[in-house]
Amino acid sequence: MPVTESIGRRQCIPIVYTRGTHYEVGYDVGRACSGLIHGFLNQCKPLNDEFLPAYETAEGRKAYDDTLDCLKANYPQYVRELEGTADGAGVPFYKLFLLHMDDMVPTTKEVKRQESNGCSSICLNQEGEEILGHTEDALEDTLNNYYFVSAHIISDKPQGRWKATEEKFTSLCYAGHLPGYTMSYNHHGLIFSINTISVTDVRAGYTPRHFITRALLSAQNFVEAEQILRDPGCGAGNGCSVNMTFLNQEGDRLFHNVEMAPADGREGSLLNILTASPGENLFHCNRYLRIEIPEENEVMVTSSIRRMDVFQKYPKPKTKQDVINMLGDQSDTDWPVFRDDPNDHVRTIAVGIFDCVEKTWSLYSDNPKKSAPLVVLPLVLKK
Repeated sequence: MPVTESIGRRQCIPIVYTRGTHYEVGYDVGRACSGLIHGFLNQCKPLNDEFLPAYETAEGRKAYDDTLDCLKANYPQYVRELEGTADGAGVPFYKLFLLHMDDMVPTTKEVKRQESNGCSSICLNQEGEEILGHTEDALEDTLNNYYFVSAHIISDKPQGRWKATEEKFTSLCYAGHLPGYTMSYNHHGLIFSINTISVTDVRAGYTPRHFITRALLSAQNFVEAEQILRDPGCGAGNGCSVNMTFLNQEGDRLFHNVEMAPADGREGSLLNILTASPGENLFHCNRYLRIEIPEENEVMVTSSIRRMDVFQKYPKPKTKQDVINMLGDQSDTDWPVFRDDPNDHVRTIAVGIFDCVEKTWSLYSDNPKKSAPLVVLPLVLKK
């Protein structure tokens, strides 16, 4: 039976531990989470109402083929990983790939794209309190349709354009999606969260943001992370922001917010980086704060402005509990930070709290102000 909204908000997060090649890891995830993946594909409105009809058009198929060709040239290992997930789950690869293209799939003017509220992220950099907190907001179809993937990938030869030979990470994943586009950490000490941003000028044939953030899971330091996000010679086809820090960095704790916009030509993604030093904090939602570029989704922009307004009404946060209180805020009934109206098309499906001092990741499947974390994972780093 597919997992649907009618069963309510479940207090359950599956986790898959897997080791092997990219294809083998993808296959194991697909096999272990087949029921969730089938259920999600059956009920996913953007896929069924927008992406699949577009795929049947000449324009849509060209966008699909051009984007897949780009990825086979630059990130063939992640294409194989997604093929493994499709094979393991027994679902068509093209359906999963369309989900990863997302708003890069051209749709007709008659089709109104589902609008998402998006996510809220807070980076707290105070004495003795170093926290990255994040609400994972998504279309209601995604509620209960997610899981952890904890993977160790060792390749016999360098893979893709960045020549990675080993990846070890844990990531929260939407059903059928590659790791990397929600909340994640890797064994080099990189932790990060993602805020989707909807731009007007998306570019098929370039790198989907979901594949760029998948590649980010291989980064060993901030220099590599910036290079991966810039994706020189190609660049992102759509937009997002990334909130990150490296636990193993020397010197003071630094948090970074990287706004990433689509590439101009083949120069690479447009990036703007803001860094929070000790005593400073960062807040980000689902609009550009520093890059000036037309944005497509007015609802997402309005929601982001209202959530940021709520954050600004709080005293300067200084503790983990302050972050939890802010991410669980529902004082703005029209645009709450924690979104949980059963009649809404967008829900907050999970909240994550990375504690850089304790080296833990707490995951809440309900409002963190009103519930205990469902799981607290240790951040296991490479020695």
